[in-house]
Amino acid sequence: MSEWVRRLLYAEDGPLTRELLREPSRFGLGQVPTATAPDRATRLVCGYCATGCGLVVHEKAGELTNLSPSADYPVNLGMACPKGWEALSVLDAEDRATTPLMRDAMGRLSSASWPRALREFSSRFKELIEEHGPESCAFLSTGQIVTEEMFFLGALARFGLGFGHGDGNTRQCMATAVTAYKESFGFDAPPYSYDDFEESDVIVLVGSNLCIAHPILWERICRNPHDPKIVVVDPRRTETAMAATHHAAIRPKADLEFFYAIAHVLIEEGSIDEEFIEAHTEGFAAFREHVAGFSPEAVAAEVGTSAESIREIAELIASGERVSFWWTMGVNQGHQAVRVAQSIIDLALITGNIGRPGTGANSITGQCNAMGSRMFSNTTSLFCGRSFEDADHRREVAEVLGLPEESINTRMGRSYDEIVEGIHEGRIRGLWIIATNGAHSWIHQRGFREALAKLDFLVVQDMYASTETAAFADLVLPAAGWGEKDGTFINSERRIGLVKKVRRAPGQALSDFNIFRLIAEGWGCGASFDRWKSPEEVFPMMRALSRGTPCDFGGIEGYEMLDRLGGVQWPFREGEPEPEAGRRLFEDGRFHRDDGHARIVFESPQAPPELPDESFPFILLTGRGSSSQWHTQTRTGKSEVLRVLSPSHTRVEMSRIDADVLSLCDGDRVRVASRRGEMHATLAVRPTVAPGQVFIAMHDPAVNRLTHPAFDPHSRQPSYKHCAVHIEKAVPG
Repeated sequence: MSEWVRRLLYAEDGPLTRELLREPSRFGLGQVPTATAPDRATRLVCGYCATGCGLVVHEKAGELTNLSPSADYPVNLGMACPKGWEALSVLDAEDRATTPLMRDAMGRLSSASWPRALREFSSRFKELIEEHGPESCAFLSTGQIVTEEMFFLGALARFGLGFGHGDGNTRQCMATAVTAYKESFGFDAPPYSYDDFEESDVIVLVGSNLCIAHPILWERICRNPHDPKIVVVDPRRTETAMAATHHAAIRPKADLEFFYAIAHVLIEEGSIDEEFIEAHTEGFAAFREHVAGFSPEAVAAEVGTSAESIREIAELIASGERVSFWWTMGVNQGHQAVRVAQSIIDLALITGNIGRPGTGANSITGQCNAMGSRMFSNTTSLFCGRSFEDADHRREVAEVLGLPEESINTRMGRSYDEIVEGIHEGRIRGLWIIATNGAHSWIHQRGFREALAKLDFLVVQDMYASTETAAFADLVLPAAGWGEKDGTFINSERRIGLVKKVRRAPGQALSDFNIFRLIAEGWGCGASFDRWKSPEEVFPMMRALSRGTPCDFGGIEGYEMLDRLGGVQWPFREGEPEPEAGRRLFEDGRFHRDDGHARIVFESPQAPPELPDESFPFILLTGRGSSSQWHTQTRTGKSEVLRVLSPSHTRVEMSRIDADVLSLCDGDRVRVASRRGEMHATLAVRPTVAPGQVFIAMHDPAVNRLTHPAFDPHSRQPSYKHCAVHIEKAVPG
């Protein structure tokens, strides 16, 4: 056992440290495997995107040798994207956080022992709560840690530490889909199976560059034997649009008018399923009246395409027996995103394209465990879709967790943007950030960084000590990453898959789960969480909380079943036979509202909050730049292979027409400026963007200097995909 562990154990004589002394291996500590260890292959779920691929880690003589995609995992069927192939290589980066770091009197982050770090965490946050109340402290969670850790964090921060607010970075990617599904279906319930990609005869992809963002799902489309028509709705001529049979290059953020016009044509032509509408929906009569004013001829100029093109796509939808609608961030990250998502849901409902193979209104999730966050982070709802305001729900949670009912919060707390606003207002003084890099990824970067600088106390818990957010921290806690801990992820199609520990975390880094255990004891509430011994031991509590809800997975007996079956989609209730590999929801036409009907939801379109003008004449679009890049590149940037596969310089794509007007050439260095900040990039003259628009990949740390802090009013999700910018040739030097 290392000396630092001994110091930790003997520094504090609590029940948890005594357990550590007896069984250090339960905390990921102890001896490194010896060369006599047997060869083995371990299957686990990938830790990048929410596709949720199965990967196999190969070990020889106690050393990890390589990684390959799992041939029999029902998600990826032997395929992997570049990020998956390189998942192990990024774990040995030189900038891994290997010891707690505390900011000293000189303002520098210096190594500290775990006991000292834990005392600092508890004393500083307790001082803030005592002086300013629980509303002064908040946490920001993530879609990157395992579900059991999210579950522990949500319970500990809200019920144990008493923090008044908590949200997560899934607010940046999935809040729109969550809100849309809840309002339309009565529950956050993505209805599909990946099998539907292979069973559709018409596939409509909206704001989704599937080839780049979810390449394994594009491969599933390529396996479709029905020669499907593929419609891409996207302002940019993406890789996916190039491969599609039809591309609707509509004006940015004109989606709502476009889909209402599609609905207008379908209703006008009688290409709707009146029997399904009557039996399974409500609100159609008002919707019919609403879209009557959105004829293709009336909205074509506003949408930026021809009336003929709108009618052609409506006819394609009408001709399909199995039509599936899919969307990602191009929809979710907009100023009226929830209503756009619901306009897609409305099309599926009025044509009866839901609950059958090859159909559905299907939101593709972003992060590897954003679905786990939606169910178990304890931020936007009590566990498994319960309400903080409902006394019965609070009682159910308290009983399962063995906590006093009065410890369960009676209200949700602030959303991510409201937490940032609360810091600026001086209402929130302490913040705990876990496995997310908001100083890079949050919209209007300067405003976010100014907020971090105003905090009295900032704790960052991460794999790496070098993130833009860690640079602001008063305390950094070193965390284990994917492959260094156990637990589960829940993917886009609701599949609960297993993550396994295949190596030790470096130095003094601990799994997030075990960090939470230490914090609970250091805070003085360890007795309330004495059942939280390991991820596998809390999984039964998660099962119990799911029972009786639409996401019920009480039939999953444990990790062994998940491993044996290649993951299990919820719902899977107790007493049901072992499920098939792929299942979809709403096959019986009943939704999760009291009357069993889905709601058709609509609203008048609103103009984007920031429009181009003479000073800032271009609309900036952002999105995924390469299948080898991931979000802020905190991990993918550590891989030499992935760096080679992605552009070496940040590029701004511009049309030839605009480049000629500005006397710019391909390869020029240019300055891109918005009303909030500026950055430099290399000009890429491409036919991928229309005149008046430019595109920059989201991965560069400077991109969010430009973005405009607009938020959907229903989901509070940021609108990353639209702001006004100016471009000029950069001055040398």
